[in-house]
Amino acid sequence: MARIDGRHTGPLAGVRIVEFAGLGPAPFCCMLLADLGADILRIDRPGHSPHPADVTWRGRRSLALDLKDSGDLATCLAAIDKADVLIEGFRPGVMEKLGLGPDLICARNPALIYGRMTGWGQEGPLAHAAGHDINYIALTGALAAIGGAKGPPSPPLNLVGDFAGGALYLAVGIVAALFERSRSGQGQVIDAAIVDGTASLMTFFQGIVASGLTEMSRSRNLLGGQASFYGVYACADGKYVSVGPLESQFFAQLLAVLELDAQHFERRHDPATWAEGRARIGEAFARRNRDEWCALLEGTDACFAPVLDLDEAPHHPHMAARGIYVEQGGVVQAAPAPRFSRTPGRIGAPPCAAGDGGAELLAEWGIARTASR
Repeated sequence: MARIDGRHTGPLAGVRIVEFAGLGPAPFCCMLLADLGADILRIDRPGHSPHPADVTWRGRRSLALDLKDSGDLATCLAAIDKADVLIEGFRPGVMEKLGLGPDLICARNPALIYGRMTGWGQEGPLAHAAGHDINYIALTGALAAIGGAKGPPSPPLNLVGDFAGGALYLAVGIVAALFERSRSGQGQVIDAAIVDGTASLMTFFQGIVASGLTEMSRSRNLLGGQASFYGVYACADGKYVSVGPLESQFFAQLLAVLELDAQHFERRHDPATWAEGRARIGEAFARRNRDEWCALLEGTDACFAPVLDLDEAPHHPHMAARGIYVEQGGVVQAAPAPRFSRTPGRIGAPPCAAGDGGAELLAEWGIARTASR
């Protein structure tokens, strides 16, 4: 169970980060780094504050600055001079217009890791176009492969692009750059584009398609949810369960519990048989409620799990036993991940309003705020 307090522990304790407040993947990346102990100063526009329940803003302190004011800009630059990492998620060119572009900033602080989070990247024909997660994953082949066999593709929330292809890749890049700096003493600029990260996430599928193990067509993709032995089924109460026994011995266990004859599934890897197989398994699952199937199948090697709603997940016995969720400020949220044996992460302070705690953090970093002029 993660502990919630204001002390900085974790593997990134002592790392100083200046974050320019933005949306989506950049704040989520900063949440991950804060959970692992980084000391983060968020630069907010005056009057701009995140919603108190938006937990991706947890673990930071804030300084409200008008970057068009010479005094506030000087204060911002002084903080960056003391920082190990800068993170921004604006369109290409915005930081340059503010006088905070990497050429200028990295000349002032050559050891700085300058992290840039965008959808399309810092260059390319689409670099300056507006976009969102759905557009970025559409361009990589990921969106086309997700959804039912018929109809349009189904957007997978904004997990694949913003948070996996964007925030996680930026976080890995920052940690890698910090490690490299420990040997060279040099900082560098990280161009983290969601299209780059999502394309990287699709590497596995490029390999198995090239090897002939599956196709990316949603009706013939082994992992797309249409195979009889890898998908979601409705139960008698209208709730759902998931099964994924790809291996023959695991599939045999599922059929035994469902009381289905294995001879009907001898060609189960042939996509031409999937519709019939799904019908047989679907009829079996429809005979009992979800909880009844959990009692019969959870903990077996049938590769089974109930499909839980977001508010159900924290109460599942496995999730509760591992302490995967905690509550802070009345909001249930995921604890820091992954887990470290010596330097565990912690959830810091809840999301703060613009300007909260920033003056104290400046003092801790040895910075006097420059008066506005």
